[in-house]
Amino acid sequence: MKPIVTIVGRPNVGKSTLFNRLCGTRKALVMDTPGVTRDRNYDTAEWYGRTFTVVDTGGFDPSSEEGMLPKMREQAQLAVEEADAILFVLDGRDGLTPTDEEVFRILRNSTQPLFVVVNKLDTPRLESHALEFHALGVDEVYPISAEHALGISDLVDEVIKTFPEEQPEEDLDSGGRVRVAVVGRPNVGKSTLINYLLGSKRLLASNVPGTTRDAIDTHLDIEDDKYTLVDTAGMRRRRSIGQALEKFSVIKAMQSVERCHVALVLADAIEGVTDQDARIANVVMDSGRAMVLVINKWDLVEKDSTTADAFVKDLHHHRPSLRFAPIVFISAASGQRTHKVMDLVKTAHTNWKRRVKTGELNRWFEQVIQRTPPPLYKKRAVKVYYVTQARTAPPTFVVQTNMEKGFPESYVRFLRNQLRDSFDFRGAPIRIVFRKTGKQPPPQWS
Repeated sequence: MKPIVTIVGRPNVGKSTLFNRLCGTRKALVMDTPGVTRDRNYDTAEWYGRTFTVVDTGGFDPSSEEGMLPKMREQAQLAVEEADAILFVLDGRDGLTPTDEEVFRILRNSTQPLFVVVNKLDTPRLESHALEFHALGVDEVYPISAEHALGISDLVDEVIKTFPEEQPEEDLDSGGRVRVAVVGRPNVGKSTLINYLLGSKRLLASNVPGTTRDAIDTHLDIEDDKYTLVDTAGMRRRRSIGQALEKFSVIKAMQSVERCHVALVLADAIEGVTDQDARIANVVMDSGRAMVLVINKWDLVEKDSTTADAFVKDLHHHRPSLRFAPIVFISAASGQRTHKVMDLVKTAHTNWKRRVKTGELNRWFEQVIQRTPPPLYKKRAVKVYYVTQARTAPPTFVVQTNMEKGFPESYVRFLRNQLRDSFDFRGAPIRIVFRKTGKQPPPQWS
């Protein structure tokens, strides 16, 4: 599981610039205006082969009780509680402010490693400004310029030293068990579903210590099928932080999804599939894991015989990226249709590992492109020479072509849908890679 590094500090000290520098992206919005980052951004950083999750928080101003700042403070507090290391960013040009001192008094009570990072020291003559910050009572201060990448290497080298020793990548297939992550927003019924599954008379359950913080992986056997339920990691401190708690669920999902084959993404039937649910589903898709969408609390919905079909139609219309995931409507509290959940997990896992023979694949592909050829690219015909399935889990296909950039996203979606319908890849995200080849190889269609 990737360590979490949280960046905190008062507004406009350069947290988002540092986030972008560490992650190599422009994901965080950077403006010279306090309070631009209201929600947490998160992304993966890699440093000499070591990967970790970076969280960019909103401005941390403990003195304000009005407007957006208290909500931003809550976000930062929750992120700090879940961090493995904290970067406390200050503005070297402004000097040490009373707000900085108050924030530090809060942060120094945390048990995680705390790094005092003095930003905006863009030239060597400004480095002496960092000395003032030793007044906080710390032995080490890290002068940097996030904008110009000065001092970043020394800082990250020291941060990585505090991480737990990296464990070898686990063989998720060891023991023949399918690892199933149960993910979703808070209060959508994750624990209720797990408890119901484990309480069913036809299930044999045993607890096994997990690697996620404050979580237990649970073995679950259904006849000859063996599963391990990977619950979302528990919070260190149980507290009600409203919106902040909900937004942190994405990072908790990332941690659980890293350790699974199939993800059960739970959503609340009353609220529908929210933007936050879609973000969590995107984490699953981007990770290449199989997925089942579970609509819980269906017993609380006023419905008739067409309600479920209307729900699915509306979902696919507004969130077409989720079309590949099978959907089941349940009540985890009463057990209604929960028996179908693990059936769909088995189906999705089987499809996730499905392999199509090269000859069959190419014969199918020839028919598809003859019926619906790719559009012209720069007034030239796009040719497909042959196709192979490079890997399973997730199913990944390599298309040899004369123009690797000649396939618009709409056509790629068309190919994915055709593959899924023809070879039953329901529940499995499909990846298609296009590679240019200099000359046409021997015919592969026969």
